[in-house]
Amino acid sequence: MTVVPETTDAETGRAAQPRQLIVSVYGLHHRTGGGWLSVATLIGLLAEAGVDEPAVRSSISRLKRRGILQAVRHDGMAGYELSATALDILREGDERIFRRERAALGAGWLLAVFSVPEAERHKRHVLRTQLSRLGFGTASSGVWIAPAHLHEVTAATLVRLGLDGYADLFHAEHLAFGDAREKVREWWDLGQLDELYTAFLEEHEPTLRRWQRRRTTPLDEAFADYLRVLTGWRRMPYLDPGLPAELLPPGWSGIRAAEVFFTLHDRLESSAQQYLRQALSG
Repeated sequence: MTVVPETTDAETGRAAQPRQLIVSVYGLHHRTGGGWLSVATLIGLLAEAGVDEPAVRSSISRLKRRGILQAVRHDGMAGYELSATALDILREGDERIFRRERAALGAGWLLAVFSVPEAERHKRHVLRTQLSRLGFGTASSGVWIAPAHLHEVTAATLVRLGLDGYADLFHAEHLAFGDAREKVREWWDLGQLDELYTAFLEEHEPTLRRWQRRRTTPLDEAFADYLRVLTGWRRMPYLDPGLPAELLPPGWSGIRAAEVFFTLHDRLESSAQQYLRQALSG
């Protein structure tokens, strides 16, 4: 699953909000072949993660206003499903969220070069925002950079938003001048990323240690913990585009955070899906 215009809280380092947990529930549900969820079901599922009914209802309304959820009634029951746009973003994001390998240093870089007329400067803001959400760093004014493996999702995003007429994408190598490690520090805010990864580790490493001590996997606990760690993680690959390990500081917190997420993912995902299926059938 993916970020469906819900990255603001990640950028400020705050804990996941109920609306982000709801998006994670829909993503997990979609991956099991489902779509629509009743309001009552959402309230029950989010209760497992400690979210009360008023917060769920308020968050649903906000997601509806933002075009992420759309209201649909099934057999007289009120409920919601992801909008077509949100589904497109979710499908695009699955590969990134669950991508385990970092970019290879020898694969090169993706450059996005754009120019927007002053009369359409609002589109310049949208373009910059989208490139930032895709994980691009800023090489210079009007020139943004990312690992080369992001070319397909970048092109698809710009086409979907009608921004492809303002940008060109190039596959490039850094030939000269300066040290690439220092350049990466200029292009991305590694200090902020380290703070976010450290916060992720502080929240979810205790969860991992707890599950490593357990021999059984209660489905309700697996669902709640998986929902939390997935929500915490799914925002990170949109801030850190998987930079090559050789260019990162020694002991980079993002590598350890990825190990925590994927270990919990492997342990809990199947049980979380099983719990979701049982909740929907019961």
